[in-house]
Amino acid sequence: MVRDISCRELAASFSGDQPLDVLDVREDWEVEICMIDRARHIPLSELQVRVGELSPEKPLAVICHHGVRSRHAGMLLEECGFKDVFNVSGGIDIWALEVEPDMTRYD
Repeated sequence: MVRDISCRELAASFSGDQPLDVLDVREDWEVEICMIDRARHIPLSELQVRVGELSPEKPLAVICHHGVRSRHAGMLLEECGFKDVFNVSGGIDIWALEVEPDMTRYD
């Protein structure tokens, strides 16, 4: 089951011994506006054919704008054998509010 992780918990993982990998499943135009620097970008619409680019052995946090597409991506990844998948609650919008307040937000 895809577990939720808060934006603050994700940010805290970056300073730990085993930071989570981050997958951004938003569309290209959204990533042009803002993105977490360490995130890998694969739009949800391409994930099925590009899943082989990711390591199913590594814990992975999936992010989108508000957390809906990332939850769908997480379920798809679990169907493909990924075991440690986290949905970033609130998405990049909450990330910008709580973690990176200088980040550009969009509707």
